[in-house]
Amino acid sequence: MLLLLPLFLAACGTQAPRPLADRGEPPSAAAPPAPTSALAAKKPAPPVKFGGGYKDDGPGDGPAIDPDTIPDAVPKAEPLHRFANNAYSALGRNYVPLRELKPYQARGMGSWYGRRYHGQKTSSGETYDMYAMTAAHPILPIPSYVRVTNPANNRSVVVRINDRGPFHAGREIDLSWTAAYKLGYVDRGSTPVVVESVLPGQTLAPVPAPTIADDPIAKLAAAEPEPPLPQVQDARGHFLQLGAFGSRDNAEALRLRLARELGDLSGKLVVHSTGTLYRVQLGPWPDAAAAQLAGGRLRESLGMAPVVVQR
Repeated sequence: MLLLLPLFLAACGTQAPRPLADRGEPPSAAAPPAPTSALAAKKPAPPVKFGGGYKDDGPGDGPAIDPDTIPDAVPKAEPLHRFANNAYSALGRNYVPLRELKPYQARGMGSWYGRRYHGQKTSSGETYDMYAMTAAHPILPIPSYVRVTNPANNRSVVVRINDRGPFHAGREIDLSWTAAYKLGYVDRGSTPVVVESVLPGQTLAPVPAPTIADDPIAKLAAAEPEPPLPQVQDARGHFLQLGAFGSRDNAEALRLRLARELGDLSGKLVVHSTGTLYRVQLGPWPDAAAAQLAGGRLRESLGMAPVVVQR
């Protein structure tokens, strides 16, 4: 986030965001979490050190683990979550999750998230475990199961969807650290993947041989038009609105997810509630012009599409 610091230094001296009664702070990156999966500690191995897509988001010098001993998720029939599959908006885009299990296949960029979110609540209300075979997806039902394949090396894993995200253009799925390790891309932020739904009792077909020579997804994401930032009148102060949910748990999950990407600005993230709607906002900014400028930089640097809100 160093590229964003010059822009925000002037704004950081403004009024601090209104605290939340149930607001939790992300875990410190200085203390690597212990694996919560019993299998993660079953077979000792040399410490794994990977920075991955987010610097210092891997296990670091933490407990010795062997992620190869952690099995894929096993699809089973589960009731869909009561709230996590409702329509929502995040980073300027609207999402309508699927509310039934059905065949799904897509290609996109797969990213991953690790210890900075480890132990925090996911959109399903479950605790995120970077050593478990789970993933976040914008619209697939929670919970559901998918097979994710890395065409570059023909590796594949089966993971359980229990969280929402990623919300950046061109990104299809956000895997746990262990799942990304098994697919061979924890040493970088993302890689092209193929995502296929796996229904309970379904027999998986063999993974096809790699056919992708020049994946166009990154080019399409880079060419995506950047809409102007709309301005919405709400109440006091100027904020950047990053998401709106009907569930506070989902709003808090997004706030915690964004905290790891915004670095020093994470302290300016708030969840503002009006009636039954919970908005994730960043601010305050001294005026509308400063908020517009900050929103433009977020869009350029992180692919976000915030809305300027005055309240």
